[in-house]
Amino acid sequence: VFLLFFTTHEELQTLDVDDAFFSTPEDIAARALKPQGGVNFIRTFKKQKEDQAINLPPNLDQLVQNATYAQSPDKLVWQYFYNLKGSAEYPFPGGIFQWARYRINGTGLNETEKIFSESLNKHENTLTLATLRIFSNGLGQPHFHFNANEMGYVISGCGQAGVILSGVTANFNIGIGDVIFFPVGTQHYIKSLCDEDLFLILAYSTGNQLETLRMNDYFHATADHILAQLFFKKQAEFKKFPKAAK
Repeated sequence: VFLLFFTTHEELQTLDVDDAFFSTPEDIAARALKPQGGVNFIRTFKKQKEDQAINLPPNLDQLVQNATYAQSPDKLVWQYFYNLKGSAEYPFPGGIFQWARYRINGTGLNETEKIFSESLNKHENTLTLATLRIFSNGLGQPHFHFNANEMGYVISGCGQAGVILSGVTANFNIGIGDVIFFPVGTQHYIKSLCDEDLFLILAYSTGNQLETLRMNDYFHATADHILAQLFFKKQAEFKKFPKAAK
């Protein structure tokens, strides 16, 4: 079972090999493929009633004698493949991230991470992927992304997501199998509500380094005398907010 993400907001257009073959005039297919028997061999192919991208033939073992493939060299494979589950964990108060992403500064990355990171950045309209684990009753604090839409799929657990807009906040419960979407620049948060951890896979519509601003960061980055004016509170009271740990 695969979970797939595609870099389009339009209706996905797909052309399978068998659909392309049967849509091609038989004389054109014969001239292109040059089989023994020519066009008469092409005419022996019959389109199945069921979509072969979904339903495998019941006599597959009779049709296929050898379906083994040689493993390609690692440096080639790493452009397209990354072991996200086995990658480094990045903890935060309340949970853990694991990332398959591009990093501007590749210092400290292993060879696999460097090759995959550079490959993402070389291709337009690619995706940054991550897994997010929020511990039981933990919180992924309010934040927004400058350069990406975000989609998430709930693998396990349950929780609540919130989208903070100008003048209104939309809250909704999420559980296994649910998909969530946060448009670029939209502040949002996720919290876990179950006894078990809330676990999601996330996709971001960027092959560049993801740019994120969290609530505690912009609060701490704003001068306390400015906050005092905004919230009609004494300047000294903003010392009560603890500085975030690096």
